[in-house]
Amino acid sequence: MLHSLRFSLFMASKHRIAGTNIQSSAKRARTMATSSTAIEPALKEAFSRYTQCLNDLNDKRERVVKASRDVTMNSKKVIFQVHRMSKYNKVEVLEKAEKDLAAVTDQYMSRLVKELQGTDFWKLRRAYSPGIQEYVEAATFYGFCKSGTLLKLDEINKTLLPLSDPSLDPLQINILDYILGVADLTGELMRLAIGRISDGELEFAEKICRFARDVYRELTLVVPHMDDSSDMKTKMDVMLQSVMKIENACFGVHVRGSEYIPLLGSNDPSSFLVGVPDIEL
Repeated sequence: MLHSLRFSLFMASKHRIAGTNIQSSAKRARTMATSSTAIEPALKEAFSRYTQCLNDLNDKRERVVKASRDVTMNSKKVIFQVHRMSKYNKVEVLEKAEKDLAAVTDQYMSRLVKELQGTDFWKLRRAYSPGIQEYVEAATFYGFCKSGTLLKLDEINKTLLPLSDPSLDPLQINILDYILGVADLTGELMRLAIGRISDGELEFAEKICRFARDVYRELTLVVPHMDDSSDMKTKMDVMLQSVMKIENACFGVHVRGSEYIPLLGSNDPSSFLVGVPDIEL
């Protein structure tokens, strides 16, 4: 009898606890539903802002890529113009190259500046870096042919300041893109040196050789302190090959100058081949 009473009391207590748990669960569910209903509009609004922000960034990236491509194409035209230079038309060619470079700055670099000023440049660096590197290459190539020195980063950035809105942070070329552009410069110097040797301008070719060697030597001191960059490692290998080609070409002319005849029967008194007999055909 006592055992049955205890069992009845236990079962009643269990049912009361179960009922209490069910009521608590229902109340908690109603509370969570109410909270979710209140939070849902805020979440939608937040994710709508995130979506718009990402869409705007993707649209900006597309515009920056297009502007960078235009800078690359027109900077190459400046380089091609400089390569037309010879000892007879140096002034005219460089004047035309200067105007072309100014046009690249005013028409195409200005578009990059407009898109990137006042923003975090590093977010979109991979989108515009190729164009900046080509622009640096064209500017430094023209600067060397005009003055015989390397155009500094501060001098290039100074030309971009007038393109920026004074109320916003201006777009400034970073040191990494400048170094990568200078690394590409040696390839154009190699082609220029070979062309100058073919025209008999050995002294100019030797000047190019010394300049390219100095640039390579200075960069070998800087690169080990840079972050791991596969682009820079590849460019350093190509740069060394270009320097070696210039050196071999100049060395070959010195050692075998009497056999090196770029212009058959040249009587130019300024040529380093004066005294070499004409070849009879």
